[in-house]
Amino acid sequence: MRTVIAGGHGQIALKLERLLADRGDRPAGIIRRPEQAQDLVDAGAEPLLLDLESATAPQLAALLADTDAVVFAAGAGPGSGAARKITVDRDAAVLLADAAELAGVRRYLMVSSMGADAAAHYPADQVFETYLRAKGAADDAIRARTSLEWTVLRPGQLTDGPGGGLVRLAPSVGRGTVDRADVAAVLAALLHEPGTAGQTLELIAGNATITEAVAVAAGHDG
Repeated sequence: MRTVIAGGHGQIALKLERLLADRGDRPAGIIRRPEQAQDLVDAGAEPLLLDLESATAPQLAALLADTDAVVFAAGAGPGSGAARKITVDRDAAVLLADAAELAGVRRYLMVSSMGADAAAHYPADQVFETYLRAKGAADDAIRARTSLEWTVLRPGQLTDGPGGGLVRLAPSVGRGTVDRADVAAVLAALLHEPGTAGQTLELIAGNATITEAVAVAAGHDG
């Protein structure tokens, strides 16, 4: 299974690439800078050089030949301003959907954020408000694509622990934290579970194994 990950040098993406490579899949990651390539190679992934903020859908589609699934894990990052929340967190996600449609790739996983909403109101932090709105608008755009087998994953506050492998995964789970390692492991499981297509799922640390949580989300709870 070939999976192309937008934002391929991000923390979650690198962990996901290692998981996919270890199980025999063929991960590839889209990066903006050539010096990031070796980190992907070390993770077992193919580096694909393209700037998602300036690329066209046909240019991106050309990288998606022989691809089974795409994952949008890109983000402008905490130090960026409001403008890049729009160009990366919203526009690049839509660009990936456009390219996937052109290339005939149906499976699309969207790494969003808990609280994402195109009408989010957060007056205490205008940049964060723009981020939530950009993510929410991207989610809405992806969910409107009938040609895509999409799953939107909305993690809670991200932490850098080793990953406990125990999560809560459901349309609504309440506020909480989750290790990036567990987000990557959930994404890896979702890629091989088509029963979760068409769902928006929140994710925090919990009491169910990732296998159990994804099976329940897919309706295989018996």
